[in-house]
Amino acid sequence: MTSTVRPSKADGDPRLSGRAVKRIAFDEASIARRVAELGREITTAYPDGDLLVLGLLKGSFIFLSDLVRQISRPLQVDFLVASSYGDGTISSGTVNLVYDPETRLEGKDILLVEDIVDSGRTLNRLMTILQERKPRSLEICALLHKRIADGLKYDTKFVGFDAPNEFLVGYGLDHAENFRHLPYIASLQ
Repeated sequence: MTSTVRPSKADGDPRLSGRAVKRIAFDEASIARRVAELGREITTAYPDGDLLVLGLLKGSFIFLSDLVRQISRPLQVDFLVASSYGDGTISSGTVNLVYDPETRLEGKDILLVEDIVDSGRTLNRLMTILQERKPRSLEICALLHKRIADGLKYDTKFVGFDAPNEFLVGYGLDHAENFRHLPYIASLQ
């Protein structure tokens, strides 16, 4: 299930420190409802086996935290950090694992949790790396999907919301490490 964007204002939110937000794209209550639904969908999709929920840091940490508490079955959690920017501000297209999961992946059902799917470059490379480790299954769960990734080679099995093609922040998503702490997802001006 996906949701449409509903305009609203974040005027007066002291967490913004006077920074301009065009609108709230997804409010706190909508996010909580959708995360609970995703938890039920994931619980149903993985009735048995060793489930490893693998969060892609930093953007997924809040979503992953809320999501795993909604999954009603045993699971493990680990993280990975990937970089495609090096010292620049434009993606190099080369994805490097900065932090590799410590958990053994072979034979496990792996659910890779991402904050937002946009270009798909990082996901393509990570999925290839993870598949080489012989998991039982490997799927993607994304809070947001912009549906603009022409080169994405892998389906996103679980999607929280279809996202507008705007620069979004909050609920883990950032701009220069700011805004991650917002309980809603907003579009920057």
